[in-house]
Amino acid sequence: MRALWGVGVVVAGALSLAMESAAAQERPLDLLLLNGRVLDGAGNPWVVADVGIAGDRIAFVGHARDAGVRARDTVDLSGLWVAPGFIDMHSHAELEEEWGKDALPFLYQGITTAVLGVDGGGSNNLREIFAGYLARGIGINALHYVGHGAARAAVMGMEDRAPTPEELEAMKAYVRRGMEEGAFGLSTGLFYTPGSFASTDEVVALASVAAEYGGIYDTHDRDLGAAYPGIGFLNSMKEAIEIGERSGARVIFSHLNPQGRHNYGRAPEAAKLIDEARARGVNVMAAQHPYTATQSNLAAYAIPRWAGAGGRQAMLRRFQDPEVASRLDRETMEMLAIRGGAEKILLVDPREELNGKTLAQVAAEWGLPVPQTVRRILAGGNAAVMNLDLYDIENTKFLATREWMMTCTDGRTPPPGAEIVHPRPYGAFTRKLRLFVLEDSIISLPFAIRSMTSLAATFLGLPDRGLIRPGFYADIAVLDLTRLRDRATYEQPHQYSAGTVHVLVNGRFAIRDGKPTGVLAGRPILRGGKTLTRS
Repeated sequence: MRALWGVGVVVAGALSLAMESAAAQERPLDLLLLNGRVLDGAGNPWVVADVGIAGDRIAFVGHARDAGVRARDTVDLSGLWVAPGFIDMHSHAELEEEWGKDALPFLYQGITTAVLGVDGGGSNNLREIFAGYLARGIGINALHYVGHGAARAAVMGMEDRAPTPEELEAMKAYVRRGMEEGAFGLSTGLFYTPGSFASTDEVVALASVAAEYGGIYDTHDRDLGAAYPGIGFLNSMKEAIEIGERSGARVIFSHLNPQGRHNYGRAPEAAKLIDEARARGVNVMAAQHPYTATQSNLAAYAIPRWAGAGGRQAMLRRFQDPEVASRLDRETMEMLAIRGGAEKILLVDPREELNGKTLAQVAAEWGLPVPQTVRRILAGGNAAVMNLDLYDIENTKFLATREWMMTCTDGRTPPPGAEIVHPRPYGAFTRKLRLFVLEDSIISLPFAIRSMTSLAATFLGLPDRGLIRPGFYADIAVLDLTRLRDRATYEQPHQYSAGTVHVLVNGRFAIRDGKPTGVLAGRPILRGGKTLTRS
């Protein structure tokens, strides 16, 4: 295995896990957070303690006055809760965009690190991506997967067939480059094209490359319960676990939750598969968000995969064939029926004539049958959509109680001009705390914080993030639970979460006293936890 790249960057060295109080007396720390109710992230009960920060690291946890610890800046956190910064295990934060680099929707939830390159879309050119982050600045830390879909598209385009031996080797080389440049593993979107064209064996071959580096297999698996034609969510889960077992990669289900009303109440069956796999030694876990609606794209929900083979232009040519269009009329309606019908598909596309309307409403306005409406919309470009009421909240609650369940937004930074978007990039973590801890009390606060911090950091292999502990990076969220509320709704999504008082990223305030500071303190993180800074 060759060394991870380091040209043009400085890899931050690890500090000692303990600092002598005598040294702290001689040289004041940069910041002391006083009198907070500290949740360490490991699942332990809270304690009242002071947290001291030197540079980008936590340097002290305890009682500063008794230890004689001083700082140049102090903030009294009496009555507030202090937690490690949250880790978004499946994110679409668009940090590369000027309008997305500050990551404020995520920061206002307490998120300080995002896992990107998900759903099979992750590029292998991480050197360039990370150099861009360092040059422009980013509001939160970022780590990346390399994508199976990206590898397949680069080598085979949108072909619906098995790769030749030479093509498979080229895909493996694509993944290997990403791993050598610091990727945390391989992500797949087997529900989407071109990933859906791949066999299990193909994915095992690529996941095995990631596993050579200790990498993860992260999957938006083939069928969450509403795929067409489907194999069923249990068979889909079994495939993902098999890929992990055969390749040797640890497995995470990106956003585990059975889809569709026909799968309401079936979360225990999904959990049983994971528990059984873990019992036989497979390192498999999952993440979740607490919403009942999904967000994806119209083609994925309403156009069968065979019709998308060969890419967009090939699909549009098929739309013009009367015989194919007749088949699509039938299959589109069958696909939508699994999802509750056209009235459950809400368009969240920037196009003014579409945004905020259901597919059924647009069809009525245009005076067209639903399948023809779908094809007319797609002729102008794929459209972002939400599928309302696809998840069962009782399934979600049950899964939140599992010890292996982490947390994610699955949220994309809202682009300019999109009036209606999914609220999850604004409120997923806050909503989970509100619904499952503060209101329903189905999980404890320490358990919930663990799912958002140390559990994620441990799974990812981040040795010095995810805990409030001396020597760890000072990614910290300070919350007022009396005011904690996810304000974003489906009708009015562009609202930051309330109750987030302070957020520090690598020791610097990104939010202070509830207001953004404009500081872009996020950094790229390489596999193994090495953090990149500007040279």
